[in-house]
Amino acid sequence: MPGQFEPIPGGGAAVALDEVEISIIRSLAVQLLELIGPGPGGEVSDDPLAELFAEGPSEPPADPVMQRLLPDAYGGPGSEGGASDADELRAYSAEFRRFTENDLRAKKRDDALVVIRSLDSMTASGEGGAVLKLSVEDSRNWLGALNDLRLAIGTRLEVSDEEDADLLYRLPDSDPRKPMVMAYLWLGGLQETLVGTLLD
Repeated sequence: MPGQFEPIPGGGAAVALDEVEISIIRSLAVQLLELIGPGPGGEVSDDPLAELFAEGPSEPPADPVMQRLLPDAYGGPGSEGGASDADELRAYSAEFRRFTENDLRAKKRDDALVVIRSLDSMTASGEGGAVLKLSVEDSRNWLGALNDLRLAIGTRLEVSDEEDADLLYRLPDSDPRKPMVMAYLWLGGLQETLVGTLLD
């Protein structure tokens, strides 16, 4: 089980993690939370209906990572078509973003919080490690968070396709991006094995 998720009886998944791995995933999830930011208005509303009808931003975020996590619904820069088509797509994207971005951010926050809370609730199993056991629902949250983390790291590494990803394997150890690359590849392995447990 080291380094990969395996299915557990009754559904869900389990993975053995050492203290360093726990610390890395937790730190990345906290950074993701900080990047996504608080909900509308910066705090949780006492009125669920007000939150439900709160409008989000209509412009895409400036940060390339957030653009990747919250992409335009109807194409982005470089979309096919003439100027009038591009203007129309931008208007559709702005309208779509206004009504969906808050919910999407909330989902991503929830996923990251499930990761942090499940790591915080782990009990050591000796030799500085522990086995993380997830329900099917928590597995789905983890899958969402792992995907977001890989998208964020991949964007910082400027990975846009498989060819870029293949180049990462050949980076010399002296390259300052190497630790980030190792995290990207490791999270990809975790994500792949977690998907496998959900498909079983």
